[in-house]
Amino acid sequence: MSPAAPAPGPGTAVIRAGAELDWGADAWSEVRTRAQRAGRAYIWLNLIEQRLRSVVGAVLRPIYEPVHGEDDWVVAAAGPAGQEWVHRAVAVREVSRRKGYLLDPADDNVLSFLTLPQLRELMVQHWPCFEPYFDDRREIELALDELEVTRNVVSRNRALSRAVLEQAERASARLLEVLGGGAGSPSADRLPIDAVEDLVGDRYADVVSVHPDRVRLQRQLPAEDLFGGARRLDAIGIGLNLLVQNFSGRRLVRLTEAGCRVRLLFLNPASSAVKRRERELGLRKGELSRSVEMNILHVRRVRARLKDPSRFEIHVFDETPRFTAYLVEGESSGIAVVQSYLRRARGMEAPVLVLRGGGARDATRDTENGLLPTYREEFESIWQDSRPVS
Repeated sequence: MSPAAPAPGPGTAVIRAGAELDWGADAWSEVRTRAQRAGRAYIWLNLIEQRLRSVVGAVLRPIYEPVHGEDDWVVAAAGPAGQEWVHRAVAVREVSRRKGYLLDPADDNVLSFLTLPQLRELMVQHWPCFEPYFDDRREIELALDELEVTRNVVSRNRALSRAVLEQAERASARLLEVLGGGAGSPSADRLPIDAVEDLVGDRYADVVSVHPDRVRLQRQLPAEDLFGGARRLDAIGIGLNLLVQNFSGRRLVRLTEAGCRVRLLFLNPASSAVKRRERELGLRKGELSRSVEMNILHVRRVRARLKDPSRFEIHVFDETPRFTAYLVEGESSGIAVVQSYLRRARGMEAPVLVLRGGGARDATRDTENGLLPTYREEFESIWQDSRPVS
């Protein structure tokens, strides 16, 4: 007779047969979504905390450190109202020292162990010290209030909704600008560089966004934002509808007169390639060629209105069209919108890549493996073999 199994004691886990440990497809999808949103939010919160810590240190350190010393100036600045949380930060710092968690000597100070709400409290308590540098205290406090919801969710690894994430990104961009983000802030360019792209965008070469069709592209990047302010505009495609149908002739004239150099490369409406494309799309004979002719006529009228028509060149090519691309260079950065031609999809329905390259702020990023230079080289090659339109 076998001995009876011992009863589980306190703290002994009871393992039940048949427990489901695996995650299904839905669970994995939910986990990935949570991780992606939390990761984006964490980077924004990290940037804000570093920026606010720098601002607080720059303003309050010269006031308190000469009197209280390097280690105690934060305690003195917190005052009686902040005694509890500042002493907690001192204790966490000591534990981190003992356990070897301080990997960078620059973090071995009490200020580095203050959280976002505590940094805010220091700023509010000493607002007269900060007032000469910032116009609107209320704007800063409102932005930090919006971020507090996100901070609590991310710190406890709970689900973060898309709406809250987008609110946090807007608040972060606004706060970085108010706190002196200057030209490096995410909201400085026509197509804003967000925090995730700026830090880890090189994982995806120079692709900054992908859209399933041109409609969704234009919601984020309207034609005015894409082409307005360009110093150089090169475009290649069948009919260049994104430019011709969404950017008025008057704006094109003003853009060119302001110094932009334009080169437009259309598929020859009389070529056999147009006829093949019409058959692919199921269009009536001559429908696509007439559309291209109308677009060429439109840009010819624009060129005729210019004082210096040589700055606005129009060419046609006879090769099989493989992609459409708008290569736009501004004062400090370049943007490209690229679409491949699909056999059964019109240009409005084809997926869109948005590429970024060029400007001073990309100088530290590895662009050797980027896609924009590839499309630039392809454009120049086809341009050399194309024919000018009189």
